[in-house]
Amino acid sequence: MTKIWLVVERDLRMFLQYKFLLIMRGMWFVAQIALFGLIVNTMITPEAQEAAGGNYFNFYAAGIGIAMLYSTAMFIGYDIYEEADHGVVEYLLSLPISRRELVLGRSIGGGLRSFTYVGPLLAVALVLMAFKDPMHFSMDPLYFLMAFLSLFLFAFGVSGMSITIAVGLKSRDKFDIFIGVIDALIVRLSTTLYPIAKMPFGYAALARFNPLTFASDLFRWGSGLESSFLTAPYLAVLGLFLFFSIFTFISINIYEKRLEGGTWE
Repeated sequence: MTKIWLVVERDLRMFLQYKFLLIMRGMWFVAQIALFGLIVNTMITPEAQEAAGGNYFNFYAAGIGIAMLYSTAMFIGYDIYEEADHGVVEYLLSLPISRRELVLGRSIGGGLRSFTYVGPLLAVALVLMAFKDPMHFSMDPLYFLMAFLSLFLFAFGVSGMSITIAVGLKSRDKFDIFIGVIDALIVRLSTTLYPIAKMPFGYAALARFNPLTFASDLFRWGSGLESSFLTAPYLAVLGLFLFFSIFTFISINIYEKRLEGGTWE
C-alpha cells in the first residue's frame, strides 16, 4: 500500500506543474456557469424546465461540474505520453514496484488529483445553485456524502479508461483524435447537459447506461435537486462501481502487456 501511495503522491505533484492549464480550466468552468448557464436558462421553455427538475440552471451547473471532473481525470493519459517522450517509462519500470501497483496507483492518483481540483469548483456550483434558486435546492448531508464518495469511483474509473487508451494506442496523435471522438459522444449522450426526458428515444436509451449520467444524476440527487427523471441512486452507485472495476481491471492487464512492447509515437 505504501508503494501505491508513493505513485499517487508523484502524480499529484506532477499535476501541480500545469498551473496555466488549471487556471484556464477554472476560468472556463466559471464562465460556463455564470454566463452560459444563466443565459440558456432564460431561453428554456417551462416544459423543459420541469423536465430538468424545475430549474435548468441548477441542472446545467451540476452537469458541467461532472463533465469537468471527467475531462480532468482523462488528462492522465497525456502524462503517460510525456513520460514516454522523456524516457521516464524505463525509469518507472526499474523501480521496486510491480506493474499492478504502478497502474493502480496511477488510476487512483489520476482520479484523486482531478477530484482535488474539481472539488472546490463543485462547491462553487453548489453555492450558485443555492443562491439562484433555493426553492429547488434542499441538500441532505447524508445523501450528499454518499454521492460525493461515489464520485471518487467515477474519477478513478475515468483515469483507468484514459490509461487503457493511452497505453493501448501508444500514439499521441491517435490518442488526441480518439479522446476527441469519445468526448463528443460520451458527454452529449448523457444527462450532463440535457434532461433525459427531452432526448429522442435512441439517444435516451444510450444515455441511461452512460457513466456520466450515473455521476451527474447521483450528484444532483445528493445535492437535493428536484427531478422525477433521475437515475435511481442505488443503480447509479452500482453503475459507477462496475465502471471503476472494469476499467481498473482492463488498465492493469493492458498496462502490463503493452507498456514495454513496441514503440511510442
